[in-house]
Amino acid sequence: MGWLRRSGPGRFGKLAASLASWGTAPYHGRAFLADLQPEGFIAPSASISHQGLKLGRNVYIGDKVVASSSNDGGIVELGDRVQLYGDTFLETGSGGSIHIGEGTHVQPGCHIHAHLTEIRIGRNVEIASGCGFFSYDHGIEPGIPIMDQPITSKGGITVGDGAWLGYRVTVLQGVTIGAGAVIGAGSVVVRDIPENAIAAGTPAKVIKYRTIGHN
Repeated sequence: MGWLRRSGPGRFGKLAASLASWGTAPYHGRAFLADLQPEGFIAPSASISHQGLKLGRNVYIGDKVVASSSNDGGIVELGDRVQLYGDTFLETGSGGSIHIGEGTHVQPGCHIHAHLTEIRIGRNVEIASGCGFFSYDHGIEPGIPIMDQPITSKGGITVGDGAWLGYRVTVLQGVTIGAGAVIGAGSVVVRDIPENAIAAGTPAKVIKYRTIGHN
């Protein structure tokens, strides 16, 4: 507990985190460290440069997680007991912010990029490995290189409480995924998905509902 209390994103904090996690298993096997103190646990290999990062209680930030901002990006707010696993990338740009509700789990290799508008993920959401969230797009006017065109947005992204996104789901700008919805692996979500719906495909379409008696 001594080293754990001294752990954090700074140079000495990283050393303390390394000692606190010595001998623990990687991935889920290390998440219990966040439960041992309200300040949670940030893995020593995480790269946290985002000045607007706000952490709730007992947050776990795993190996090689990156949190950064560009062009005066807005805040990244992680609620109580949020767990971010290895190689997840969070970024905000001008006008963008990220809010993740308490108890939500983000598995390895996810990308969450909020520019111009917010990305708001609810409580107790299960997000499988390799998912991507993008609240903006590049202009595609002819005669101008794509990288020189301004970014645009049709609106933010909202994911309701208790939803489950399968492996490598992509969620694009202006989309709301309702509470309790399930999105099948590999789907691309380009339009709203109702509460308790099960949707899959590219683009994702509702195939049935979890609610008994729902037609």
